[in-house]
Amino acid sequence: MPRRSDALDRATPEAIAVAALRILDEEGPQRLSFRTLAERLDVSHATVQRRCTDLAGLLDLCTEHLAARLPDIPAGTDWAEATEQRFRALYDLLVAHPGLLVLRGGRPWLGRQLLARLVEPALADSVAAGLTVTEAITAYRRMYLLTLGSAAFVDHREPERATAASRTALAALDPEEFPVLSGGTAEILPALTDHEVYHGALRQLIEAARPAT
Repeated sequence: MPRRSDALDRATPEAIAVAALRILDEEGPQRLSFRTLAERLDVSHATVQRRCTDLAGLLDLCTEHLAARLPDIPAGTDWAEATEQRFRALYDLLVAHPGLLVLRGGRPWLGRQLLARLVEPALADSVAAGLTVTEAITAYRRMYLLTLGSAAFVDHREPERATAASRTALAALDPEEFPVLSGGTAEILPALTDHEVYHGALRQLIEAARPAT
């Protein structure tokens, strides 16, 4: 029987987050539970629960683990370039772990790592560049919501499956009722999984919020 201290060593917050994300990525959100986590870590169900209390706490651990990987932007970087780097990095992390987005739903992301590595520096850079706090948080929210929505609505890890499902749905439409959707399938389908749709929209929001010089 493993000693309790050994179990706690295997069930650190970092280890729990890594194991939880692997379950989400490999088996899907429906398989994530304290029991499956305990099996992965070779500890008791109670050990995992002591570390994160409930599902919300577990998802917070996962979010913080990912947020710690957001980049540090060098001082002096152009405001628009720094803003695009930050949000593209967040988008890449979210696209890589769609199961986490499914389970978090609309819960706010307020962990210290996300606040320290994304929110605070983004707002500070915007204010330093000449935006008011109101303008800075408004621009941030627009880019943040764009990023969450763009990452959540398509599983970009399996674009072929998403494209096939959309093709089937469009093929079933009545051409007389839906002439553009049914007649423009060849043009519509590529845009549904194209990352450039997000990147282009992000650049448009950045340009719209660019401080006057």
